[in-house]
Amino acid sequence: MFNAPVPAFGDPGAWLAIVGLAPGVTGANRTGRPFTGDQAGGLLYETLGKFGFTRGEYGGTADDGLRLNGAIVHNAVRCVPPQNKPVGTEVNNCRPFLRAALDALPKLTTIVALGTVAHGSTLRAYGEVAGRYIFGHGAEYAIPDGPLLIDSYHCSRYNQNTRRLTPEMFEAVFARAVELGISSGST
Repeated sequence: MFNAPVPAFGDPGAWLAIVGLAPGVTGANRTGRPFTGDQAGGLLYETLGKFGFTRGEYGGTADDGLRLNGAIVHNAVRCVPPQNKPVGTEVNNCRPFLRAALDALPKLTTIVALGTVAHGSTLRAYGEVAGRYIFGHGAEYAIPDGPLLIDSYHCSRYNQNTRRLTPEMFEAVFARAVELGISSGST
């Protein structure tokens, strides 16, 4: 088990950041890499590959050789939360780390927030009132003095199994991010 704050994974020169919820108890908490070792990672990295963000193949382990190009993955909460569900205090305590990590990306133009916690934490990290920006799959918001935020349902096993999120829905979010990245000259 990794059992430590899980660092970001990806390209430090990324224009696209994906913000997830927290390390999964049997995924990133075990492997030390976001979205690695669980079903959510399979869909995320497969989708990123379809849009040219990956080099190598996702094998579900931190040493599988997968690399990201133009994208980086962060979590709103850096450590696995009790009962695998973060509470407000954990999200609040980790927010300065999220903001610092996003600020360290000189080419960042777009963030894809996976779920309502990532959506709210990202907005609050930029000093915004999250309630002014309603979460919705595919919703887009220009953060004042910040990047564009695109919402997606989280790619969790639950959301996939219940078909709340289909691969096609997930791909549509990244297709839009790429479209906007091309139009802004990011890609």
